[in-house]
Amino acid sequence: MIDPAEQALAFTQEQPADADAIEALLDHAFGPARFVKSSERVREFAEFRPEMSFCAWDQGRLVGSVRMWKVHVGGTPAIFLGPLAVRAEGRKFGTGGELVARACAAARAAGYPVLLVGDEPYFGRFGFAAAPCKGVRMPGPVDQRRVLACGADVLAGPVTA
Repeated sequence: MIDPAEQALAFTQEQPADADAIEALLDHAFGPARFVKSSERVREFAEFRPEMSFCAWDQGRLVGSVRMWKVHVGGTPAIFLGPLAVRAEGRKFGTGGELVARACAAARAAGYPVLLVGDEPYFGRFGFAAAPCKGVRMPGPVDQRRVLACGADVLAGPVTA
């Protein structure tokens, strides 16, 4: 369990050896329902970008993860953020926010806007908004109000590889 008085999480870029721990975390956080989401359709064809994906570790135990994927929205190259998962005991200490901030900084440094499906009240503090995404077409049903982007004035077109 994360002790707020001693919280000294280690944030690292995702490594191949992290895959099993990340899958276990995602199963714990989302269960099998994660496989039916439109975001999962994107991850099926997108190019995984481990150099922009991060893990949070507490004394050798994975407590959080964010993954990034290269896509195109219409003709515009972009990075698709997700999934973001944090164990319950780490949520109130800003672990998810730190993971998002690191991932978005890596995407910005590489010159990409970032796209995701999520809650604007949470992701808005990182500069995400629904307004630039009105013309984005996800591969499958999605609540268009939850399609968010940062680092782009307008994104339009289908999300593709």
